[in-house]
Amino acid sequence: MSTTARIFIDGEAGTTGLQIASRLDRRDDIELLRLDDAERKDAAARKARLNEADVAILCLPDAAAREAVAMIDNDSTCVIDASTAHRTLPGWAYGFTELDPNYRAELKSSKRIANPGCYALASVAMLRPLIANGVLPADWPVSINAVSGYSGGGKALIQRFEDATSDVAIESTLYDYALSLEHKHVPEITHWSGLKHAPIFTPSVGRYYKGMLVHLPLPLWALPAQPDVDALYDIYQAHYRDEPFVSVNAPDAVAGELDPEGLNGTNELRLHLLSNRARGHAVVVGQLDNLGKGASGQAVQTLNLVLGVEESTGL
Repeated sequence: MSTTARIFIDGEAGTTGLQIASRLDRRDDIELLRLDDAERKDAAARKARLNEADVAILCLPDAAAREAVAMIDNDSTCVIDASTAHRTLPGWAYGFTELDPNYRAELKSSKRIANPGCYALASVAMLRPLIANGVLPADWPVSINAVSGYSGGGKALIQRFEDATSDVAIESTLYDYALSLEHKHVPEITHWSGLKHAPIFTPSVGRYYKGMLVHLPLPLWALPAQPDVDALYDIYQAHYRDEPFVSVNAPDAVAGELDPEGLNGTNELRLHLLSNRARGHAVVVGQLDNLGKGASGQAVQTLNLVLGVEESTGL
């Protein structure tokens, strides 16, 4: 790559694209390639930018992301795709930098990287170390529930919450969705966590802009190894010990409430271990900004790895 990396954000006008652009605009090691308003729907102009870029970051619906990848006709452009389109496909790396201790080498050498979904990143971060260490069986009937700010639904959902005059305005304080239990993040959670069966996943949206809590309930008494909550903590600490953007709170360290907005504006994922030791119950909670570590921040962290600069640059 050139000294100044050429980056094209295809879909820069969207929620995630704007967040990524704001993190890259201030950097002198990056040249952002852009299209003017008239060119955004011009296939030839898009193809030219995609092939000119050292790294193309796709912030598009799934079909448009597939179309963009098909437009690239060289072997040098690296793609970081923020859509759901490629997250479980062979040949695509998963852009969760902290997936495994030695995963960065594979990620850095890949030309096709799928950026994780926000719910999925937290879920995989909680599940994978436990499964890899044999504490949670891969065929365990896992349930996950979560709540996110409404920005996770993109421009359409943002408008429904913020425009009270809209015919489809939402007045609820909180609601469940994906009621068929077929949320689009379930396949990647299953694939990248190491689960043999899809988890039961029930997400909710709250009346606040961004921020997320993802909950993994664990009946420790029922697990074959019957671990206590301290054993879970040791596993997570060993897995994430050297990670600047993932932290693990000691068991029962949370006093009061857990705020889904508590890490907004950061690229941090924080794991909390809640427990009732007498009953052998535990809940692992992932706390993050769904537009930060859950989307644009993670994409920039992965971009930094690909470019060979400090991962925290711009974050």
